[in-house]
Amino acid sequence: MQITTRGQTPKKKADRNLRFGWWSLLIFLLFGGTLETMHGFKIGWYLDVGNEVRRLMFTLAHAHGTLLALVNIAAGLTARSVVRFDLRPSTSLALIWAAILLPAGFFLGGVVTYGGDPGLGVWLVPVGAILLFYSVARVALDLLKLK
Repeated sequence: MQITTRGQTPKKKADRNLRFGWWSLLIFLLFGGTLETMHGFKIGWYLDVGNEVRRLMFTLAHAHGTLLALVNIAAGLTARSVVRFDLRPSTSLALIWAAILLPAGFFLGGVVTYGGDPGLGVWLVPVGAILLFYSVARVALDLLKLK
């Protein structure tokens, strides 16, 4: 079994993505429940016609956060179950930061809106998308090399 510089096996490093994935899944499911509650109680700050951008941004934050939590879980399980596959530390961290920045950008873009435009927080979304693209491509390429 390979030991890394900090004394952790690569499989233990994959546990970071598993833990992060399960905790972020819980957080984003609670966030989705909060959105449903605001919808159910007809909260104007969320449902009024002038707040369509806010509603869209919050929905996108919830959807992306939930999906990326599941992607982190899948990455951790892949690293644990595929023989000779190690989740690189850079890939692991890029995937975690993508799961933070993408939903955070959508959420912050919806907190303060400017007419029909999202707030400045939406600029975090492309950064998160680049990190996500890198991590998914890196995992796919590393798995391809195992043939």
